[in-house]
Amino acid sequence: MATAGKLSRKALVPIAVIAALFLLAAPFFIYPTFATRLLCFALFACAFNLLIGYVGLLSFGHAAFFGGSAYITAHALKIWGFPPEVAILAGVVLASAIGFIFGILAIRRQGIYFAMITLALGQMVYFCFLQAPFAGGEDGIQAVPRGMLFGMIDLYHPFALYYSVLAIVGLALAATWRILNSPFGSILGAVRDNELRAVSLGYHVHRYKLGAFVISAALAGLAGSLKVITVQIASLTDVTWQMSGEVVLMTLLGGMGTFFGPAVGAAVITVIEHYLAGFTVPAPVVTGGLFVICVLVFRRGIVGEIIMLLRIRGGSKTQAKDAATSPVHV
Repeated sequence: MATAGKLSRKALVPIAVIAALFLLAAPFFIYPTFATRLLCFALFACAFNLLIGYVGLLSFGHAAFFGGSAYITAHALKIWGFPPEVAILAGVVLASAIGFIFGILAIRRQGIYFAMITLALGQMVYFCFLQAPFAGGEDGIQAVPRGMLFGMIDLYHPFALYYSVLAIVGLALAATWRILNSPFGSILGAVRDNELRAVSLGYHVHRYKLGAFVISAALAGLAGSLKVITVQIASLTDVTWQMSGEVVLMTLLGGMGTFFGPAVGAAVITVIEHYLAGFTVPAPVVTGGLFVICVLVFRRGIVGEIIMLLRIRGGSKTQAKDAATSPVHV
């Protein structure tokens, strides 16, 4: 799928303001715990998009970071009695370590070979948690306590939980935005567009790809830690290859290569799965149909197509204005 162009800063400001106001008001008209879960999956999809949309690496093993961090955070909260901030940090550190190992083994390959290596490594992580005594097998780790964030914020209160997660996700996305708009992010774009040219310019491409892989893994781990605090259970569902496939679908549906597109795709998929759980038509059938429509009709994804339409409209207005002000030659 082709990546969509960027919006101008002038067009981006009102969109950002509207999104911020919506997120601040969301728990008042959406069940707060469900809204918090949406934020977690939005961060997960954005973490995956950092790798595929801005570096061009398709990973089928991102559930290992998401679920691995969830298990460690759950264990740290329930068994070790750590406060939430320390438990989240432990999960992110583990996800970063797993990402470093995955990256070392996979980044020297490209295309389908890279994807298959990450899939195989992800399945190894799945079987490790399946057999690990502390992980609880198929039952997982249940009744995970939420605790008091920084000893002051009671995460058992739904609104406190939502706004705490919103703040953490907002800071994580702001850091990601800063990284992508730094010289490091520019080099990642060069690697994605033409890796051989980046090598010829003297850049150590593998180091940059490994750095991006570890950052993506850390963000995915942060999403997993926040998710396990929200739903209070860590299960094998979080580390299966199906979860890796689901985040691919979220990213492509929302708009690969757009900053907020994956978050929109995550919201759409999560809402569909939630509200179709009691219907006779299985949710995977609906999401699969959406994916087919996305591939056939709007290949840039939801946000990608919106950006393209806005750019076309803006370009048309500019051309019309230039035509109106230009002299007429007879």
